[in-house]
Amino acid sequence: MTIRVFWDVDTQVDFILPGGKLYVDGAESIVANLAALTGFAHDHGVRIVASSDNHDPTDDEFSDAPDFAETFPPHCLRGTPGQARIPETALRDVLVVEPEDPSASVLERLRDHAGDILFHKHYFDVFTNPNVEPVVHALGVDEVVLYGVALDVCNRYAVEGLLSRYPQIEVTVVTDAVRAIDEENRDDLLGDWQRRGVSLARTAEVVR
Repeated sequence: MTIRVFWDVDTQVDFILPGGKLYVDGAESIVANLAALTGFAHDHGVRIVASSDNHDPTDDEFSDAPDFAETFPPHCLRGTPGQARIPETALRDVLVVEPEDPSASVLERLRDHAGDILFHKHYFDVFTNPNVEPVVHALGVDEVVLYGVALDVCNRYAVEGLLSRYPQIEVTVVTDAVRAIDEENRDDLLGDWQRRGVSLARTAEVVR
């Protein structure tokens, strides 16, 4: 049996909504598709594996002179409204996994858990949460359908992390449910992934 998960990257208020601390231009235009993917997953028993920035003011990602590639202005600070996920991508029966959680404890909690999973992270690369790799391995994932923001930062690290660590996993990026900081280069990035074996699909194809 194929184990398929939807991988929701950082669909948080500070990124998605105008006025957010690190708003990705045009991200509100994909909200309807994000809602459709979330609803489809919950209606059809597809587990959502999600990530969310969960920052402290001292995190290494923050800079007073950000380059918007490796460093960024403060955003998604723990406990602030901007750190929350948008209502359209609310998770169900969620297991929250912190970077500081001992892996043995996480895997024990995962054993009897059938709901969604949320990885908190202090850096844009989700794999800096050391529990991501053991959880993906424990789930026995065969296929990942990935969407969210930002395509050229957090999505990029998630996709390329999956490609490098799990060549056996089929990765699909939902092209009308992602948004880049630099939209002009999105086709180059998607084309590179496609040449490396990533499939591209639209929301309507995924939820059909």
